[in-house]
Order: sequence, then C-alpha cells, then structure tokens
Amino acid sequence: MVRRDVRALLAVVIGVFWSASLYAQDRSLTLTEIWNGQFTPAGLQSIRSLPDGGHFTILEKNAAVNAMEINKYDYASGRKTGVIFSSSNYPELTGIFDYELSPDEQKLLIKTQRRAQYRHSYFAQHFLYDLIDKTLVKIEGPDLQEVTFSPDGKYLAFVRSNNLYYWIISEQKRVQVTQDGRQNHIINGLTDWVYEEEFGFVQAYQWSRDSDYLAYLRFDESEVAEFSMDVYGQDLYPTQSVFKYPKAGEKNAQVSLHIHQLNRGSTSDIDLTQWPYEYIPRIKWSKNPDQLAVQLLNRAQNDLVLLQVDMRENQTRVLLQEHDEAYVDIHDDLTFLNDNSFIWPSEQDGWRHLYHYNAQGELIRQLTQGNYDVTAFYGFNPRIGRLYFQSSKRGSIYRDIYSMNISGTNTVRFSQDKGTNEADFSADFSHFIQKYSSVTTPNRFTLNSGLNGSELRVLEDNSVLHDLVNRYGLNPKTFDSIYVNGNWLNTYVIKPKSIDLTKKYPVLMFQYSGPGSQQVADRWNNANDYWHQYLVDQGLIVVCVDGRGTGLKGRDFKKVTQGKLGLYEVQDQIAAAQQIAKWSNVNPDKIGIWGWSYGGFMSANCLFQGEGVFSMAISVAPVTSWRFYDSIYTERYMGLPQDNAQGYDAYAPLDHVSKMNGDLLLVHGTADDNVHVQNSMRLIDALVKANKPFDWLIYPDKNHGIYGGYTLQHLYRKMTDFIQKNLMTNQ
Repeated sequence: MVRRDVRALLAVVIGVFWSASLYAQDRSLTLTEIWNGQFTPAGLQSIRSLPDGGHFTILEKNAAVNAMEINKYDYASGRKTGVIFSSSNYPELTGIFDYELSPDEQKLLIKTQRRAQYRHSYFAQHFLYDLIDKTLVKIEGPDLQEVTFSPDGKYLAFVRSNNLYYWIISEQKRVQVTQDGRQNHIINGLTDWVYEEEFGFVQAYQWSRDSDYLAYLRFDESEVAEFSMDVYGQDLYPTQSVFKYPKAGEKNAQVSLHIHQLNRGSTSDIDLTQWPYEYIPRIKWSKNPDQLAVQLLNRAQNDLVLLQVDMRENQTRVLLQEHDEAYVDIHDDLTFLNDNSFIWPSEQDGWRHLYHYNAQGELIRQLTQGNYDVTAFYGFNPRIGRLYFQSSKRGSIYRDIYSMNISGTNTVRFSQDKGTNEADFSADFSHFIQKYSSVTTPNRFTLNSGLNGSELRVLEDNSVLHDLVNRYGLNPKTFDSIYVNGNWLNTYVIKPKSIDLTKKYPVLMFQYSGPGSQQVADRWNNANDYWHQYLVDQGLIVVCVDGRGTGLKGRDFKKVTQGKLGLYEVQDQIAAAQQIAKWSNVNPDKIGIWGWSYGGFMSANCLFQGEGVFSMAISVAPVTSWRFYDSIYTERYMGLPQDNAQGYDAYAPLDHVSKMNGDLLLVHGTADDNVHVQNSMRLIDALVKANKPFDWLIYPDKNHGIYGGYTLQHLYRKMTDFIQKNLMTNQ
C-alpha cells in the first residue's frame, strides 16, 4: 500500500515535471529578447532611510498620472504612509532620476536632466522643493555637479565649471569658494578623470558635522598630458574631445587639500609636505567637527598613511600607517564611532578583515578573522553595540550578512539562503532591506529585522521575471573547481540540458581575470549569462574560470600577479583549456575564449600565447599594452614602466602577435575614454605587419560600454556569427 502510494506520487511529480519541461521549452531565446530589457529584474529605485529610522522613501513612477513620486513607507508595517512629492503639477521637472532630503526633512533636492560626463560623473539640473510651503526653486543652471545638503540643512554645496560654491537656502544666494577653476587646468571639489575611474569617487569635498567647514581637494592638471578623441557625430566635420589622461609613468595632477570656514569666509591650505605622497584618495570628517581624516597614498600605492587634521589645534598627526609589498586597497569603509574610535579594514593577516582602533590610532582588537574576506562594512549601532558586515565566510562564491559585538564576539549570520546577500540598513539599524539572488533566484528584496535578521515581509520577489525565465527552460549553470597550476580555481559550466553523450561539443570560455575581480559567483543572471544560454542552445558548452589574481581567495592569491599582469592569468586559462579539452564530451580542436576590457586583454593574449589550444578569440575593448593605460590602475599592479620595462612588455598582446594561431575578432568604440581605441589601432597595425588575418569591428562615438540604440544587439549578433562560423562549424 505504501509502495503503491509512493509510485502514484512519483507519477504525479514526474508528470508535472514533464509537462513543465515541455512548456519551458516552447520558447527559445533570441538576441533581440536578450537586449530589449525584458529580462531586467525589478528593483527599488533610490531608497532613502529617513533619520527617524522608522521610515524610508522610494522614487516611483505613477503611471496613472504620468508622474514621478517620492513615496514614504513605514518599516514596521511596510505600508505607504504618504506622498512626499509628485511631479504631476510641475511640467518643468522632466527626467527626475534622483533626490535628496534635507537632514530636517523640510527640503527636497530634486535632480533632473542628467548628462553623463565620464563613468560616474554627470551634469544635471537641480530644483529645491520646500515641503512646508510647497514652493519650487530652480538652482542655478543645468551644469551643476555633486550637489549636497550641509548637515544642518541650511546650505547646498555644489561644483560648477570646476569651482566650488555653496548656496544659502534662506537667502537663495550663492557664495563662491574658489575662483581659479578652469577646464583641463584646475579642478576644485571634484576629482579628475583618473581619480574618478580608479579611486571610484567624484565628490572631492566634504561637509564637517557642524556645517562650519568645507574640506576640498584641488587638482592642478596643467602639466598632465592631454588625450584627444575624434567625435564623428553627424556634421560635415568631426570635433574633438580633449581631456587630461595621465598614462603609466607620466605626470599626474598635483593634488592639494584645503579647508574653507563658512563663518569666517576664509580658506586654509593644509600643509602635507611632511608626507610627500602622490595621492589623496579619501577625506572624511570624524565625529569631532574639527577633525578631518585624510588618507595619503604613495605613487607605488603600497604605503598608506591615515592622518588626522585638527583645525582647532592647528596640527596634523598620524593615526595609522599601512604597508603591503604589492599594494594597499582603497575603500570607503573607514567608520568613526561616537568616541572617535574607528573601524578599519585591512589585509594585514592575509585576508580582508575588520580592525578596531581607538581615537589615537592604537589597535584595540582585530574584530573578524579566518580564511575569508569581509566584502562590505555596513556600519555600527551604538545603542546595542553591534556592527554589521558582509563576508564570504560560507565560501568564496557566496555573500552573507553578519552582525557581531564591538568586542568581536557573538557573530550571527543574518542571511539564510546560499547565494549573494546584500543589506541596506535604516538610519538607526533597526531594519534593513535585504537583496538576495542566486543562480536560480532573481533579485528578491525583503524587509528584515536589524535585531536578529528575521524576514518581516517581501518587498519585491521578481516572480514575474522568474516565471518568464522558466518558460525558456534555461540550461543549468553548475559550480565546481578545477585544479590548475597548483591551485583550485572556481569554475562554472553551462552545458545543454539535453546533452548528447555521443557528441563532441565546442567550448567557449568566458573570463575577466582582472586583479581582485570575480566572475564565478552564485548570483542571478546578467545580459552575458543570457547570451551564453543562447549560445549553449545553439550547441556549445560555456565555461568560466577565475584564475590567479582574482579575488576572494586571500591576499596572496590575489596579489601573485604583481608586476606581471598577463603572466599567471594567461597560464591559468591555457592550462584550464587543456584540461577541458580532455573532457569526454568536448571537441579539443574547438575551444574559444572571449572577454571585455581586461578580459579582452586576456582573450587576445591567450590566443597569441596558447600555441593552438584556442582556435578563436573575441577581444572587446582590450588593453593591448599597459604602457597605454592610466597611471593609477596600471602602476598599482605593475609599478612604473621606467622600473619594470620587462613586466610591461613581456606579457602584452602587442608583443606576441607573431605567435597568433587561430581566428580573432577585435572590437572597440572610438569614444572609449577609458581604454582608448589607440590600443586596438596599435594591435591592428602589429597584426598587419605580421601578416596575420583577423576580423575587426569599430563602433563610432561609442565608449567603453559600446551601447546605445541597437549597438549591443549589433555587437552580439556579430560575435554570435563569428562564433558560429569559427567555433561551431565542422565539429
């Protein structure tokens, strides 16, 4: 009787599975579908936690009235408690993309008409809305950058035409702090191109806690060499975009620190000559309104000094020094507690962990320890004495949310499901919004308790996307590891769900491989994942291997590539391909590799140096010699070319074209301000001189992302055709 019931149950389960499988396979991915946005997960746009800790706001579209709204929600109930602002009555507010509430919640800064400058920087039109008297005021023109409220809500600081200003809200009056701003010469309050790209920040000024001081950086880039890009446009003659771009070994901008006191209207130049370091990658006011924390970094980027500048006592002293034989990572995790002690992450024990120092810079204790990395620090709750962070403790391909006491004890994991877990905490740490995804679960947003991590309610589960994707019956992505050159390397594989065991399949390897990066991670699909799925449906296997130099496996694993980018990473991809070639269902003569940016550098290198292991490669927007790339990134990992000529030249694709054996597709955008098209042009020239046949594709006026209109569809269709022609024929 029991056995009969089990069989009946199994029959039902199998029947459901079979019918679901048939339904799942009634649709096949197309390139158009991949790029039309239908697979983009829903999210929560511009979430802001309010100072009371009990509420948050979200920027949302109200289709019924064709307006953007900033809506207020209650953390405890999840219910919408009001509409803070609606654009329905303000036709001048076109293209709202972000906002900021004043600290007293009486004013609303509305950002519209965004125009991109570089990767992170932009220009925009800003409006100030008074939530009390319901008035709307336009602030200056459409070219303001990095507009922020002062902590007391009385002022707005901003940068315009490379000069720093503040705006007195009550008087609707601006005050100019600097006078010498000039394009391609002097920048005040904003970073230059290379700081923005490689140190990852744009706003180079900071308000003090009492709103009395504006600390800012000044960039003198007068002696930095200019790079010019032709902009072809639609007119009869092209124009040029000219900007300062310091290449490896060349002159950087001279950066200085200044502090403006609003009450006195005076500016102090901070003397840092005692520490003749090249970079000032971060400034941050401490809990003491008179004390500014300043990070200084030498040009080799292996010595960092954390300084304290005391305006009241007119003195500067060292809080902390850090040295690494390779390089010291720059981060945003410096956090001051109420007693002015601070949390600082470091790799000093071989893994990235959190450390607690007192106000004088003396180590109190190491807070986290073990063979894993702390990947984000969320903050500290002084009411209960607990801090919150994200780490890879459950495995390098996973991310989890943790809480622990400030004493480094009683560690609690808040996240339950394996995958990628992220947190956005409320101002008082009583709640957090958790974002979870895995290879099988699209982005899921929940409201959770900040006390124990328990889930309170679901905010967005992307069930519509999940159901849509299920209709396509995607091929499984499986995680594993491969033993290569003395190391177990994280790997994922995508095989056809109905693999023919009698068939030999071609293989396409995908990678990025840059220092500290990660491609093999348990998280939801991006656009490349869907394209890989499309290719697998056409009859190949996709493999990704994170080799030496990538992240989350400790300091030594990550920094082994120091001074020789392109050596160990290439060795690992070649050796991995050689092992993959031995798999029973793989055609060893049909293994390709592709990548973008650093991945483009790698894919070209692997084809050139692989001695026939790879039959084809696609290289998109590649660095072809590190001599062409920017100073901060390149020198961090390679040192100066004057000191490491062998490292720069021995592993560059440009120096190995004569060994090319296989088919190459080279792709670049002419308006790439990051990896200049010069890289590809020089490679094209070298390939022609070596009499090597290849395909190439240039996209006019497209940047490093090569997007806009049908551009991505066109690019991926071209890459698909190339793969089908050179990898999937004559299998």
